[in-house]
Amino acid sequence: MTKTSLFYRPLSALLLLGPLCFGQYRFIAEDASKKYNAEINVEECLTDQCRHRANVILFNKNGQKIQTLVSDDMVLYFKEGFKPSKIEVMPLTSGLMHDDPVIFDDFNFDGTEDVALRNGSGGNYGSASYDVYVFNSTRNQFVLSKELTEIGSAYQGIFDVDPKRKRLTTYARSGASLLYTYEYQVIPNKGLDLVYEKISDMSEEPAKVTIKEKINNKWVVKKTTE
Repeated sequence: MTKTSLFYRPLSALLLLGPLCFGQYRFIAEDASKKYNAEINVEECLTDQCRHRANVILFNKNGQKIQTLVSDDMVLYFKEGFKPSKIEVMPLTSGLMHDDPVIFDDFNFDGTEDVALRNGSGGNYGSASYDVYVFNSTRNQFVLSKELTEIGSAYQGIFDVDPKRKRLTTYARSGASLLYTYEYQVIPNKGLDLVYEKISDMSEEPAKVTIKEKINNKWVVKKTTE
């Protein structure tokens, strides 16, 4: 909490210290998971966004601390009208931001919730990138997945999760005319396998579409228009 004595410091000192002089900004995400709450402590906030290094503390719904994870470049980009404050812990809702900073889902289809943390904007055309942690029941904690982090960081934001087909879908583009869709199959105890690619060339009408699908470990190519 801000101490009253700080208000009597010269204005020039406050300007030099910048937004870090009052400590960290604290946010709480309580609706992102049925099992966990996440508290985000981030170092720097401006008018419409917070970013840089952040601690993400995970709690169960009873308030028991589970684990602390770190994002080197947490980004909270707020929609118009929201102003961060250090006076209290601020609740985060899905409609408050452009990209969720913490995402819970069963990314590897093993029946337990995993978690993805926003870590910069290193995705396709500067889109959101995520570090992805899977829950390890043996160690009873979340462990970074290199494969899931790779596809959560290289495309356009976090991947879509299809629990029925056990596939993860990612998207990308090149310029204004080339659109890409990739599907990965999750293979238990082995990892990810790219099984579907779709390239849509929108430079002409009708658009030219090339689809590659892995069937019985062989790629089948189909070309069409849409």
